[in-house]
Amino acid sequence: MNPYYRNHFQPNPMPPFFDGRQQVIQGQATWTEGGQVTQCNIPWSDNEYMTVAVSPRAGFQCGQTLKVLNPQNTREILVEVVDTVPNNPPNRINLHKRAFEALGVNPDVGVINVEITPSPELEEEKFGKYLVELVQVGYPGYQVTNYDFEGSEEVSSNRTRETYLYTLESPRETIQVRGSVVYNPNTNRVISFDLTELEQ
Repeated sequence: MNPYYRNHFQPNPMPPFFDGRQQVIQGQATWTEGGQVTQCNIPWSDNEYMTVAVSPRAGFQCGQTLKVLNPQNTREILVEVVDTVPNNPPNRINLHKRAFEALGVNPDVGVINVEITPSPELEEEKFGKYLVELVQVGYPGYQVTNYDFEGSEEVSSNRTRETYLYTLESPRETIQVRGSVVYNPNTNRVISFDLTELEQ
């Protein structure tokens, strides 16, 4: 089975609405402890367990980043698609248990309503996802809940800088971290990166 699905879906009977930038899908989330082998060959432990399985009919690709919002408490997480659930409807996702808990929900609840936002801006920018993974590792106990692409600038003919602003949440606080990466646009190799926690 090819794990890469290219056509985005519009779930019925719940039509998507727009937040001005991206399609938002009204759906539901369950949770799993994950397994050893996934359809995407990406482990459930990737991205600090902020991972998800989706329906093959959902149109999401392996490795794609989704933003998931719990409308009951407005907690948000960014998760990586690592697996598929063949019999799920397109708008139902199966989060890793840690991701489910990061939405501020006791796993005993089982199923919650969520809003799912594909995050194409992050995928389109060269190093947005690269920096998300560094931020997750650099701030244990925090979850990246949002991001903004702040811009790209040509430093020289063989150096380009991209800058992003990430919002991180822990049970105690919310912080912001600015991440920048300098890379060679001719080779796409990283020259340097920097993470700076902003004062509140």
